[in-house]
Amino acid sequence: MDTKIRPDTKTRIRTFLGTRCPGDLRDDDDIFETGLVNSLFAMQLVLFVEQEFAIELDNEDLERDNFRTVNAIAELVERHVG
Repeated sequence: MDTKIRPDTKTRIRTFLGTRCPGDLRDDDDIFETGLVNSLFAMQLVLFVEQEFAIELDNEDLERDNFRTVNAIAELVERHVG
């Protein structure tokens, strides 16, 4: 994907994830593979993205692949804030 990501987008996402996922989280680490993500956290992540970036996600956006990594979440955000 050729989406230009604002520098603070990944920082804000990393900060949120860092409070819930211990250790160093790289931008391409799959947060679901860590075993730390449950359905409640997944819902919190969706709400964080919508509230933090003032966007409204569509049902099609709620695919796991859009939330697997910092990079994927940042790309999702940038598609909505354009």
